[in-house]
Amino acid sequence: MSKDIRIKKGLNINLVGAAELATSKVALSNVYVLNLQDFHGVSPKMLVKEGAEVKAGEALFYNKNHESMIFASPVSGELVEIKRGERRRILSLKILADTNQQSIEHKVPNLSSVSAAEIKATLLLSGCWPFIKQRPYDVIADPNTTPKAIFVSGYGTAPLAADVDYVLNGKEAELQAAITALAVLTPGKVHVSYGDAKSPLSGVKGAELHQVSGPHPAGLVGTQINKIDPINKGELVWVVSPQDLVIIGELLLTGKFNAERTVALAGSSVKKPQYYTTKIGAEIATFLYASGVDSDNFRVINGDVLTGLKTAPDGNLGFYNNTVTVIPEGDDYEFFGWNKPVFNKISTTRALTFSWLNPKKKYDLTTNTNGEHRAFVVTGQYEEVFPLDIYPMQLLKACMVKDLDEMEQLGLYEVAPEDFSLTEFICISKQPHQQIIREGLDLLQKEIG
Repeated sequence: MSKDIRIKKGLNINLVGAAELATSKVALSNVYVLNLQDFHGVSPKMLVKEGAEVKAGEALFYNKNHESMIFASPVSGELVEIKRGERRRILSLKILADTNQQSIEHKVPNLSSVSAAEIKATLLLSGCWPFIKQRPYDVIADPNTTPKAIFVSGYGTAPLAADVDYVLNGKEAELQAAITALAVLTPGKVHVSYGDAKSPLSGVKGAELHQVSGPHPAGLVGTQINKIDPINKGELVWVVSPQDLVIIGELLLTGKFNAERTVALAGSSVKKPQYYTTKIGAEIATFLYASGVDSDNFRVINGDVLTGLKTAPDGNLGFYNNTVTVIPEGDDYEFFGWNKPVFNKISTTRALTFSWLNPKKKYDLTTNTNGEHRAFVVTGQYEEVFPLDIYPMQLLKACMVKDLDEMEQLGLYEVAPEDFSLTEFICISKQPHQQIIREGLDLLQKEIG
């Protein structure tokens, strides 16, 4: 029996260009790239050298802070480049894919009698452990710890985000295997949320189910943690995304690391937005130009429009991403745009804006921020779209002035940067909320641990 969660505070950003519920399989990319920026806080140590031949699922590097935590190749091929930055810091790894793919095979555990130590060893050895993230700090989970609970959010509310139920269709066996394994790793509960009662996640066993409804950010796992089992100082929870559950489940059933993803290519600049089956690290161009783009002046976002990162059209799919958004570049400016009625933009204020009159209207927005960075203005707008039991303005200011006591007391342990993506969107001060929270989390982890 599910326990319903109804979120009232928030804001749905309805954009033109949602992906059609149709899937095409793209050709194998020539090269695959793992960007180390996807693994926040990881200190990599290479296990293979440039020119080495690797198989899919073979270890490329490990985390120097946790030597058992390895990161695997998504495909088989030749490691042609280890890109380095300042002080020889590793930035990315480029793999030239083989025509005929080969995978490493791991021992398949017996899920009916497996221990927590065996599950951890299997996930660490196979390269699946990086799919498990922890809060506080929003980093890859420490395998030497035990979470009080594990959360899976199967309800997507971000603008133009992939339809979770659609991409999980037919993956019930993999989902169940992953949930069964994760349940062994915590003395608490595995909390699984979904939006539609017919969701593939609604029938999993061994988890506490929650049917979630409400505007964005109802689908963010941070919102659900806050409503189900908030994090106090000294506690931690683990978080896994639904598509990562499928990869973990397939490993546990077949012994193979399959980095396949169903990606939503969406946005108003895409001629035919739809879903594509590809792999982690694939070239975005392989499916971007298959759908076509309307103009030359567009921005490719690795992720959704609120939390994704700007990337080049010939960039590569991020390790955790299952959405690629393409929208017009906002490099044009309106004459007296600040001093006339606005009908084609979203705003939570009613000062010369009229989006509140038609909440279901879809908008074709650009990347223009419609203003410049300025000092914080106290308006009370953040609280209108922020459903967590936290004071967002005060927490942001505590992070900016590096007040550790205030950061702790105001609830920084509970949040991740994505939880502030909506407040950043509506911020009339144009403050980088997600960056502020990320820097605050890093400081708190460094000073307190």
